[in-house]
Amino acid sequence: MRKKERAVFVTDKLEELYPVVPVPLDHRDPFTLLVAVLLSAQCTDKRVNQVTPALFQLADNPQQMAKQSPIDIRAIIRPCGLSERKANNIRDLSRILIAQHGGLVPRNLENLEALPGVGHKTAQVVVAQAFGIPSFPVDTHIHRLANRWKLTRSKYVNGTEKDLKAIFPKEIWNKLHLQFIFFGREYCPARGHVPADCPICSVVAPVRAAKRG
Repeated sequence: MRKKERAVFVTDKLEELYPVVPVPLDHRDPFTLLVAVLLSAQCTDKRVNQVTPALFQLADNPQQMAKQSPIDIRAIIRPCGLSERKANNIRDLSRILIAQHGGLVPRNLENLEALPGVGHKTAQVVVAQAFGIPSFPVDTHIHRLANRWKLTRSKYVNGTEKDLKAIFPKEIWNKLHLQFIFFGREYCPARGHVPADCPICSVVAPVRAAKRG
């Protein structure tokens, strides 16, 4: 099976399994999404969704968040890990949004990536899920799937992102990124994965039995 054929099969199978894909992180608007994605670094979406109701009750917009003490923010987000750094970043980016962007979350990657604690992947998630701008955020999980499905040979996330953007139509990037995530969690985990039982690996990357004798 050639790379393009594998890509078509992957797209069709993911669409069959996940015709509708909700955004995993609970949010109300671009700002609360930005904060939730920042919190998700080295933390599960489930844990983030358990923490953010209390955080957004404290402050759910840049104006309110900018007034909070990092200590108070940290007390709420501690279960997410890296709480001291994340608390400082949330407070500081809120102040920058007010000072430089009129209190609004910017719609472009350059301005988003300039915010404290916001890397390339976080910025792409925000533009895709908050503003509907075509993007393909690639984390270590999507990187793993792309390599398993022989859609890339890159050892690095940035290379995988480039390869996936080249092979999949731009108009499906936003949905496809989420479909990758849901599929990986249900069928294609990092550990304990059985390729023969995987609806995609078993077809695009079958493991051949070793010859005897």
